[in-house]
Amino acid sequence: MIDIDHLRQWVGKSEMISDEVDLATCRRMEAMLDRDPELEKGRALPPLWHWLYFHQPARQGQLGRDGHPKKGGFLPPVQLPRRMWAGGRFEFLAPLPIGELANKTSTIKSVEAKAGRSGPLCFVTVEHRISCEGRDCLIEQHDIVYRSDPAPKQVQPRPPLARKNPQFSRKITPSPVMLFRYSALTFNGHRIHYDRDYCRDIEGYPGLVFHGPLTATLMLQLAMEHNGDKVPERFEFRAISPLYDTASFELRGWVNGKTFTLEAVNPEGRLAMQASVGF
Repeated sequence: MIDIDHLRQWVGKSEMISDEVDLATCRRMEAMLDRDPELEKGRALPPLWHWLYFHQPARQGQLGRDGHPKKGGFLPPVQLPRRMWAGGRFEFLAPLPIGELANKTSTIKSVEAKAGRSGPLCFVTVEHRISCEGRDCLIEQHDIVYRSDPAPKQVQPRPPLARKNPQFSRKITPSPVMLFRYSALTFNGHRIHYDRDYCRDIEGYPGLVFHGPLTATLMLQLAMEHNGDKVPERFEFRAISPLYDTASFELRGWVNGKTFTLEAVNPEGRLAMQASVGF
């Protein structure tokens, strides 16, 4: 049972974290993406790479069973054990310079309970404002979904079929090493990305779960490459179903004027993520 009135007492709660947007972390991200080192101090941080920074390190004894910090601090104490990224919306307002000190102010904007096909759900939306030298560079609306553990032998609903005939596409071949390196870069202890026994036996996944933020980053990177590496004004994505390290998947894109529509497609041709980019 979700005590939504209690959880809504967290709405309006804020915290601020300062961090240096250091070049060394960018170099590690370039290596993880199999790119040559090109970024330098003073240049703009690529869009969505802000996820590499502004972490609030929790002590080992403050972690929950899934490797995330225990709930009830900044985030509300939702009494559902599984936590996933549901999506996000972004406004890119100004460059975030590499090498500078920046601030991230996070605020709980809403807490909502819903009934899903597999049981109760709780959605928490957090707004992140990242600023540098007195001006906002990025505004992110981050949607988190909490859900119950799957019942034994529970059959998961099949996601809808993806679109066909993309104007451009890219194949992504995940690996446990790729997932481990991105977890390390983002200081993400969530066990679904590196602990195969936990994935299978506790949360009911058939393999290691590919990071939703990394999928979104790869989708946005693909759109930018097909638009002359222009920086977008906005980006939004919605997670539909998990991707795993057990097989390659495909990113597909279409262009309509200044708007790019993208889909991440699992090996069965079904939707894993939808995204839209505005230039």
